[in-house]
Parts: sequence; C-alpha cells; structure tokens
Amino acid sequence: MKFMLCPQCGISNFYLLNDNEERLNVKVTRELEIVPIDKSKSLDGYNLDELFCLGCSWHGKVSELIKYLA
Repeated sequence: MKFMLCPQCGISNFYLLNDNEERLNVKVTRELEIVPIDKSKSLDGYNLDELFCLGCSWHGKVSELIKYLA
C-alpha cells in the first residue's frame, strides 16, 4: 500500500497529539485516511487537524501531503 508523503522531507511517518501532548504514530493513505501504525491504537482523543512529521520539522494538514510518484 502506498501512503502520502511529507512535502518537506518525503517520508510517510507522522504523529498526532492529544490534549495531554501524547503522541500517536500514524500514516495517511492515498484516500487521505489517517491510520495508526499500531493497529491496536485508536484515533479517539487525538487532534486530526494537524499532523507532525517524524523526519523533519514540518507540520500541517492532511491536504498538504504529497503523493508518492512511481
């Protein structure tokens, strides 16, 4: 499965934050669906409006990600 990429560094690993500043590692599908890397985790309580890249300082909205071109 191909995932969306960071527009700054090009990796597909991101995280979300909740109100307690806890992180949840996620990926974003080509359909712009946010999915936890650990399938046993839930998105409940996490801010889905802002993603943070695990590889660089980029953060933003799902709509700002780029598609893998291959």
